[in-house]
Amino acid sequence: MSARDRILGKLRQTRKPFSDVQPICERRHMIPRHDLSRREQLQLFADEAEAVGCFVYQLEQNEAFEQIMELIGEDRSVLSWEQGEIPFEGLQGMLGSLGVTVAEENDGEVRVGITGVNAALAATGSLILESGGGRYRNTSLLPDVHIALLRADQITPDLETWQQTQKDAGYPAFTEASNTTVITGPSKTADIAHQLVKGAHGPREVHVMILE
Repeated sequence: MSARDRILGKLRQTRKPFSDVQPICERRHMIPRHDLSRREQLQLFADEAEAVGCFVYQLEQNEAFEQIMELIGEDRSVLSWEQGEIPFEGLQGMLGSLGVTVAEENDGEVRVGITGVNAALAATGSLILESGGGRYRNTSLLPDVHIALLRADQITPDLETWQQTQKDAGYPAFTEASNTTVITGPSKTADIAHQLVKGAHGPREVHVMILE
């Protein structure tokens, strides 16, 4: 018998740890749930997103386009999800009419990226983006400015609620998407000497537009 077999044999003969732990019958939410109306939930999301450094707007489509153009400024190209994945009908055509084109998805020189979202979490002000099928991961990662467009009905109470909807649907965010990202505010890190650096691994600014 080899040394490896002897070691594994001893390990298999030992008592399994935590064998008396009872199964979890009720899972608690990380942040206590409160019964909120749709309007209160939207306001909670906006407050929490602003608290982590996002700029949040509640706009009609025409107002949103004006705000988007203000953020684009003098740039002549942006990164963008495909039109069908953004809750803003005709956005790319409107940009094109003003001379703003959509660059190749891996263009690292573009300053502004425009995405939709797959869900938003009221409790933490987070955005959930699922990559694949016209939803490019680089769009929210490479540019310095990330513009996220969403509808109010995409806001869900918290991560646990979203996880339950995923479970009920067969986990499409993990079985069908190439990548699923939870974004909570602009990119930042304080790994080195506890000095806060923004934009280290992604956008320096996140602008969230809730379309009415």
